[in-house]
Amino acid sequence: MQKRDKERVVGELVERLRSTDTLIVADYRGLSMSEMDGVRTELLQHGARFSVVKNTLTKRAAEEAGVTQLIELLEGPTAVAFVGDGDMVAVAKTLNETARRTRILTLKGGIVQGQAVTAEQVRELASLPPTEALQGQVLGAIVGPLNAIVGLFTAPLRELVGVVDARIRQLEEQEAAQAAKPEPEPEAAEPKSEPEAAEPEPEPEARPDAEEPAAEAEAAPDEPEEAQTETDQEDD
Repeated sequence: MQKRDKERVVGELVERLRSTDTLIVADYRGLSMSEMDGVRTELLQHGARFSVVKNTLTKRAAEEAGVTQLIELLEGPTAVAFVGDGDMVAVAKTLNETARRTRILTLKGGIVQGQAVTAEQVRELASLPPTEALQGQVLGAIVGPLNAIVGLFTAPLRELVGVVDARIRQLEEQEAAQAAKPEPEPEAAEPKSEPEAAEPEPEPEARPDAEEPAAEAEAAPDEPEEAQTETDQEDD
């Protein structure tokens, strides 16, 4: 391979290593071309690219990309499944099933979400439920406690709302019952009694002392006559 071609391959590997944090490494020695094509096709369905690489070029790419965990797996014939945005559980299942069926393909290990894993850990990954089921389980584990907490805080609120609704219904029923009762007829006004006639006040009684001066006054004119008689007698 010419130097220019080697540089192109290293550049492609660097780009792949930087764009994915999950990959699985296997020893493909002994697989036929048709078997390799079958594995590639199946892995593509799960979003992974399965490539045979040269160890020397891959080491250079790993050093340049900063993925040094990969270097210790680069011994013997090497094929790498770059998962990228694919289903890592489905990829691990496919490679593990191929190794079990052919007894030729051998798992070496890999990198899962930036962490180096052994071949045994890859097999454990393959034994997990599909990724969608795992996501559902994780989501359920997260949402379940949250629902319980929300229920804990909203239960008193629901009870309060229930009490308020019951009180509102009670008041509405009372108002409806009050409106259904006939209004009492107004009582006839009692006739007003006419005021009694005032009794005439008694006339004041005549005082006897007041009449005496009058009698004296009536007798007064007789005195001159007596005096005149006395005068006439003296003249005789």
